[in-house]
Amino acid sequence: MKEKIRMGMIGGGKGAFIGAVHRMAASLDGLIELSCGALSSNAENAITSGKELFLPEDRIYTNYQEMITAESKLPEPERMHFVSIVTPNNVHFEPAMLALENGFHVVIDKPITLTLAEAKALQQKAVETGLLVCLTHTYSGYPLVKQAKQMVKDGAFGKIRKVCVEYPQGWLSMPAPADNKQAAWRADPKKSGISGCMADVGTHAAHLAEYISGLQIEKICADLNCVVDGRALDDDGNVLLRFNNGANGTLMASQIAAGEENALKIKIYGEKGGLEWHQAEPNTLLIKLLDQPTQVYKTGNNYLSDVAKFNTRTPSGHPEGYLEAFANIYKNFALTLSAKQNNEKPTLEMLDFPNANDGVRGMAFIENVVASSKSDQKWYDFKI
Repeated sequence: MKEKIRMGMIGGGKGAFIGAVHRMAASLDGLIELSCGALSSNAENAITSGKELFLPEDRIYTNYQEMITAESKLPEPERMHFVSIVTPNNVHFEPAMLALENGFHVVIDKPITLTLAEAKALQQKAVETGLLVCLTHTYSGYPLVKQAKQMVKDGAFGKIRKVCVEYPQGWLSMPAPADNKQAAWRADPKKSGISGCMADVGTHAAHLAEYISGLQIEKICADLNCVVDGRALDDDGNVLLRFNNGANGTLMASQIAAGEENALKIKIYGEKGGLEWHQAEPNTLLIKLLDQPTQVYKTGNNYLSDVAKFNTRTPSGHPEGYLEAFANIYKNFALTLSAKQNNEKPTLEMLDFPNANDGVRGMAFIENVVASSKSDQKWYDFKI
């Protein structure tokens, strides 16, 4: 890299959760620096937040339109290279589209937009402009998730037959206090879209299932629930899955699983054996082959695949977690962006981050699950 990649951020000011995570992840490898921001829809908070992050005063903006317009007019060696969008779902599409129209690459929190139509429009704009769109499906960034994907791809388990993924949380098992901003916007259809739990964590589960298995969901049978009285959007759901190779599976997502924290886990079974990975123990991957003892793979060891090693920072016995996985998304994106700037071809390892195509599939998952749950039809075709 000839220079650091300059990032602008939309959202993520004081009182926000995910913005700080993005900033830590982006800075972890020293490839990216925060250069400017429109950190809040509240002008006073935007200015205060920018000052607390030591941004130059002339690079602290009070809205995203102002930021993108002003940055596009700066000399090329000064302006941001990409924008990171860390706002509620209803403020994803417009700033992302405006950034692409003004020549800026985009990193965006999932789900990519509020509707499938918006996701397709962003996908098309990315194709037209040749600009990068990165979607932060964090869990695909873990080294042992990448190891699992590579082993499936290499045929270690034979033809995949079954995929079981679940993502239970318990933080919404009771009505949320009025001042809980994170709960408030997720339960508001105007800000979250047509789904709550399935949009928030179900999309992570669906992406992980497709990412590791290399398959695509083809049919679903969904049952969504609003368990807590008064909620406008689902807080729990179960989905039967059929994949494009004939494999079947299940997906459970819940935010009313009292006592659970962030218990994402996945099991995949093929003809020869299977694998098991838990987000709560991300440095362990269980491999279960026919007529053999269970094998325990650990992060940082020489026996892992090249792609797992490419996304590992520390020696074995030194656990890597959520921030490092998040940082792998940013690192691979930054290396790809740098390669494009230098007219070089990015490697497959660099290109290994979720993109606009994954965003479209995520929005299709949400819309199809909601439609399936409302339908009396047992198997509902997964439409895009």
